[in-house]
Amino acid sequence: MDITERSSANYLPNKDLDLITLGRSSVDLYGQQIGGRLEDMSSFAKYVGGSPTNTAIGASRLGLRSGLITRVGADHMGRFILEQLVQENIDTRGVTTDQERLTALVLLGIVNKDTFPLIFYRENCADMALQSDHLDAAWIGSARALLINGTHLSCDPPRQASLEAARLIREAGGKLIFDIDYRPVLWNLLPKDNGELRYIEEVSVTQTLQSVAALCDVIIGTEDEIRILGGHEDMGLALDAVRALTQALIVVKTGAKGCTILSGEPASRIDVPGFAVDVLNVLGAGDAFAAGFLKAWLTGQDLYTCGLWGNACGAIVVSRHGCSPAMPTDNELTYFMSAARHPLPPEAQAQLDHIHWASTRRSKYDELTVLAIDHRDQFEEVAAELAVGTERISDFKQLAVKALHATAKGAPGFGVLLDSRYGSVALDEAAKLGYWIGRPIETPKSRPLTFESSADVGMEILRWPRNQVVKCLIYYHPDDDQVLQTAQEAQVLRLFDACRQTDHELILEVILPPDIEAGDDTVARAMRRLYEIGIKPDWWKLEPATSKVAWDNISAVIQDCDPLCHGVVLLGLSAPSESLVEAFRVAAAYPCIKGFAIGRTIFHEVAVEWFRDRLSDEQAIAAMAQKLSNLVHAWRTARQVLEPAA
Repeated sequence: MDITERSSANYLPNKDLDLITLGRSSVDLYGQQIGGRLEDMSSFAKYVGGSPTNTAIGASRLGLRSGLITRVGADHMGRFILEQLVQENIDTRGVTTDQERLTALVLLGIVNKDTFPLIFYRENCADMALQSDHLDAAWIGSARALLINGTHLSCDPPRQASLEAARLIREAGGKLIFDIDYRPVLWNLLPKDNGELRYIEEVSVTQTLQSVAALCDVIIGTEDEIRILGGHEDMGLALDAVRALTQALIVVKTGAKGCTILSGEPASRIDVPGFAVDVLNVLGAGDAFAAGFLKAWLTGQDLYTCGLWGNACGAIVVSRHGCSPAMPTDNELTYFMSAARHPLPPEAQAQLDHIHWASTRRSKYDELTVLAIDHRDQFEEVAAELAVGTERISDFKQLAVKALHATAKGAPGFGVLLDSRYGSVALDEAAKLGYWIGRPIETPKSRPLTFESSADVGMEILRWPRNQVVKCLIYYHPDDDQVLQTAQEAQVLRLFDACRQTDHELILEVILPPDIEAGDDTVARAMRRLYEIGIKPDWWKLEPATSKVAWDNISAVIQDCDPLCHGVVLLGLSAPSESLVEAFRVAAAYPCIKGFAIGRTIFHEVAVEWFRDRLSDEQAIAAMAQKLSNLVHAWRTARQVLEPAA
């Protein structure tokens, strides 16, 4: 067969969704220590898991409109899955909540590139209680394709639900994909501690799997999974047996070698080579393969390209920790496949990793306006001057969060900068309200830069919730003394690496030391130097320059070095509101500037009066809310005035 034969999927009628997957949905707890037994794991990373759920996420990241049919428990883990699905743009109308059963869990470890111990906690779990009456026929019919998997055929009621969903998609004119996904332990064929074993011969399993083969348009499986479906140890006989049951496209995943695609009658064969990569973890590679293959198949690519995209997605995932979080985006896939050689050289691998990080961030912001109240030394100085106890600082910061909420009223694009020294209670309150949260890591006024709390900055940040953005202020000049510059850069590099390792975003605040001469290019040169040594912060927090030349230079550096950066927020430096409004008028012309993170301009006078007991709590909240609202209005007005010209 000509390898450029196009899939029939591009002749499907237009539908609201491209792909719905049905089946397992769990929380994966991945051991973070590589090279040891599960017994020796001391910490675990938490990810969304379950083969069909992983594939739905992978397909969505590649640009397909994806939905999921499953059940989760009415518990913390179920809510975590739902939140992650929404973040990944998955249509969750097919996800129901089980009030009686818990969300499934899986414990996983990585011993080496061939050994991955797994324990499935799936006894009477929520997703295995999926029933036919949980299905929405109209919603299923709105998709171009449905993927079902083997685990949900292992028992009723999910078997009947899978068969009913298959019937509904076919009646609606859609395509049916079968991911064999054979886990013997989930068919009760092996002891519970043998979750990693992928094959054991069993006639009853073969008969059950074969019952859906005739319904399918595509069947995807490893060589072992084709053997269990075909009922033969010999691969050739197994394929013959499968072909006798169905005219479906048969896609055989062959690991590092790539894949083989069999289509037509008599069967014709396309061998698609894999990509050489450094393997860390093969778990999730098959789910990524399915996502890549189906992205190509559902957009009408030729079958060779379908296999190539699947192989590439699988190759990307095996180099990473975790399953669903490792799924590549469309930008990553394009970059990976355009590379001149594989495995990628270190510089190219670093760029791929950065594309992955930047394109899978939890939130995107067109605007970010932040009340910065992470100050520590300044509050201590005011408290000492006014002879009030430092415990009142914590109380005032709680009022500041209420002021933010009074202004924002739950709207997106608002945030707060808070410390843990005096702001720990306020941090808890801000987290409940769902705003962007930044948290400082630096020792105030330190130059060279040092970190507060723990000498091991990575261990310190590891204790912070993932949604807290690490804020670091550095007094830095590109013409600093070489010894000072080297020391400071080493610290920021440590911090940047720690943030990436712990999955935290970084906002880097750069303030020029007042005792060194600076010009319109100084901040831009400082930023470029930090980019050159490998630091790519998610945000920059910069002084509110009124020079267009300075902003031209800054904007050019971001565009040259990291166009995937969230952007810039302006700091205040205690400037009067009038001066900040004038700075807004200049800065608003630059798309890379997203808003501000301003503190003392808003809270300082209010704090002094409150500490003196001249303002009540309510008056302090109202005063800060008014000042913040005025600055938000000024920023938005400046932006709106310039938008028509832009």
